[in-house]
Amino acid sequence: MDSVTATSREALESSIASATQGVLGFQQSDGHWVFELEADCTIPAEYVLLRHYLAEPVDAALEAKIANYLRRIQGAHGGWPLVHDGEFDMSASVKAYFALKMIGDPVDAPHMVRAREAIHARGGAINSNVFTRFLLAMYGVVTWRAVPVLPIEIVLLPFWSPFHLNKISYWARTTMVPLMVIAALKPLARNPKGVGIDELFLQDPRSIGMTAKAPHQSMAWFLLFRSLDAILRVIEPLFPKSLRKRAIDAALAFTEERLNGEDGMGAIYPPMANIVMMYDALGKDENFPPRAITRRGIDKLLVINGEEAYCQPCVSPVWDTTLTAHALLEAGGDTAVPAAKQGLDWLIPRQELEVKGDWAVKRPDVRPGGWAFQYNNAHYPDLDDTAVVVMSMDRMRREHGATGYDDAIARGREWIEGMQSDDGGWAAFDVNNLEYYLNNIPFSDHGALLDPPTEDVTARCISMLAQLGETAKTSKHVADGVAYLRKTQHPEGSWYGRWGMNFIYGTWSVLCALNMAGVRHDDPMIRKAADWLASIQNQDGGWGEDAVSYRLDYRGWEAAPSTASQTAWALLALMAAGEVDHPAVARGVEYLIATQNEKGLWDEQRYTATGFPRVFYLRYHGYPKFFPLWALARYRNLRNTNSRVVGVGM
Repeated sequence: MDSVTATSREALESSIASATQGVLGFQQSDGHWVFELEADCTIPAEYVLLRHYLAEPVDAALEAKIANYLRRIQGAHGGWPLVHDGEFDMSASVKAYFALKMIGDPVDAPHMVRAREAIHARGGAINSNVFTRFLLAMYGVVTWRAVPVLPIEIVLLPFWSPFHLNKISYWARTTMVPLMVIAALKPLARNPKGVGIDELFLQDPRSIGMTAKAPHQSMAWFLLFRSLDAILRVIEPLFPKSLRKRAIDAALAFTEERLNGEDGMGAIYPPMANIVMMYDALGKDENFPPRAITRRGIDKLLVINGEEAYCQPCVSPVWDTTLTAHALLEAGGDTAVPAAKQGLDWLIPRQELEVKGDWAVKRPDVRPGGWAFQYNNAHYPDLDDTAVVVMSMDRMRREHGATGYDDAIARGREWIEGMQSDDGGWAAFDVNNLEYYLNNIPFSDHGALLDPPTEDVTARCISMLAQLGETAKTSKHVADGVAYLRKTQHPEGSWYGRWGMNFIYGTWSVLCALNMAGVRHDDPMIRKAADWLASIQNQDGGWGEDAVSYRLDYRGWEAAPSTASQTAWALLALMAAGEVDHPAVARGVEYLIATQNEKGLWDEQRYTATGFPRVFYLRYHGYPKFFPLWALARYRNLRNTNSRVVGVGM
């Protein structure tokens, strides 16, 4: 460490030691890690409204805590944003207002007045999205004319038809199936308090029709699908009752095969809530086992912190555990490595080796071998988790001689290779999910109906294969993946990040993959990316990026205050590109050391992860804990070597 003073060496070592202890303090008794996963106000608001929809006994203490949370995150603009300090969002604001009114906040309270004025100033609640309109239709606020027709008979369509459940993403599939049953039965919320929100509309809410064309939708496609919607609206009541019964039975069979215990179908909130309401509409009471088990699962998503509470969209134990293990393996030491091994051993039995999930429709000959994001989600393992788990297990066996991982690594690798899409990329859950025209149906005003290959997941899969010894010369999978990344680089040098925000995350992911795959550091692709990362460093030495960078009218990276997690990604990316001695890296390291808190961790209010671009964002409470540790330890380790080359895939 020739150019690093003794003082800065000591500061770096102290920072790493403190962060290591901080992260170890969150390990569960069985070895895994799980941190809070926070979205925006919509999930906690929907949770409150679900309870009143079902007329469940009022839990005044819990509702008061959720109300405290909702009031705290209200934006300065009067409404509610999708991210910390973000812009007004209509649907989030309507749901938060509705939930607070349901809890009992008076409409003339200052925060309610501000929210109502903000909603009115933007055209009123008529501008809510499709999902919000479905909720309002179930509450009788709007009529079913305000939502797209979703004939339950869709579940009976053959695979060759233009619309099929396996042509949309897993999250859309699991959400839509129970929702289609609800749309067929058109139930009305019990709503014992009789609360409505007519005051949020500038017209009679029962007079409004369908949503307008969404910005991402093509006018030609939209008009075609709107015409089909109009036709279906006329002929749907004429469908034979026997056909409808057969379709509902098929939807129930689909659901019950995937119920997944208290972890819930898809292990995410929206389908779980829809399933409970579906069974309620079918006349199944609260003791009916599938309904009761799913309902208990929803309560397991609650986070109660003192005087506040919110509901998570899902939980992230596999992701949190494997990423924490990577950070601890980088940190090294007598306490970090055994803790990482305990976490990885916890992951071994969570690999799915039996169930062929929905992904097998397009890859029937591939054996299962992936890991899910959540505790249990057998039908929907994901490639990102699988690649990261395999890399952490491989690192543990190579660097520390640990045994017992070979079979898990081999099956994970086999599954990943079998899940590559035809364009050379990898998606999160599916293969060749490229039916882009479906994002033009009226239901898809969110533009997130599909799960196509993306740069960040593709990079992760390449990183895994390359860490296991493959190169572009020896593996068609790697060669095709690298070619995919070459053609998806943006002119300024960045790559898109689908699951983390955004171009910083994507560029970190890709540079790690290219380095591991043997692409030379002087390759123009890598040089351009490294130069771009250095050019967007903030004055304080950190990096940040705003969610606005996902805008449809692409303008690239959008500046934002520095965060610990995004700074760590940028540092890891530059070091993967061979720039450990770059002044920007030194400044980034100094930023992390300077902003570390007394617990050895980092405070981060901003959202740095993505559920659906422009629609739904995530704040992983673990990100500012393990990513900065990872980056600082990587910096120390590389400066202690002569090669300065990152020898692992992440």
